[in-house]
Amino acid sequence: MKTFVSIGAGPGMGMATAERFAKEGFRIVLASRASGKSQQLADELKSKGCTAEAKAVEAGDMASVASLIDSVQKQYGTIEVIHYNAASMRQSTILNQPRETFVPDLAVNIGGALAAIQAVAPGMIKQGSGSILLTGGGFALEPSPDFISLSIGKAGIRALAQGLFEDFKSIGIHVATVTVAANVTPSSTHATAIAAHFWALHNQALGFWTWEALYS
Repeated sequence: MKTFVSIGAGPGMGMATAERFAKEGFRIVLASRASGKSQQLADELKSKGCTAEAKAVEAGDMASVASLIDSVQKQYGTIEVIHYNAASMRQSTILNQPRETFVPDLAVNIGGALAAIQAVAPGMIKQGSGSILLTGGGFALEPSPDFISLSIGKAGIRALAQGLFEDFKSIGIHVATVTVAANVTPSSTHATAIAAHFWALHNQALGFWTWEALYS
């Protein structure tokens, strides 16, 4: 059974994407700081006949992210798809954001994604395939002064996907992002549609791989 790992799994697009892959026969590992909520989501998937479990991870702690990937690989051998969906949704301008919160925000918004890629890539290289999916945001295209650290983080996610795309493509790993320029609520049609975009990116034939899908 193929393994799908979601970091920053929540009830919106994270859950919708996990369920989309679960319907295709993937084993689902949902990881977030709020492990109790992740367990609820895993239980919901299991109630629908899916194979799912929950694990704890601190997305802003690169060592925690690396440890999660290592534990899943030891447990199941390979990870075919990883979805980085974590974000610090702080509403704050550059003038009123406390200095001590800015770097931790970026650690969640982009640092955890970098750690996840570094941890999962060697195994994907060994197996000759894999998909690294990143949840992007419209603030990467039109930054919001009221969500400055999130805007910078989403710009980083977009740059990461574009910057790694060609090199990783050459070794069989598909790095891609869905740039979400919409307000997404749990169990909404938006969440389901975004999940479909992630599934479509994963299923693109090699000669037609793209690094970004825009959802608005």
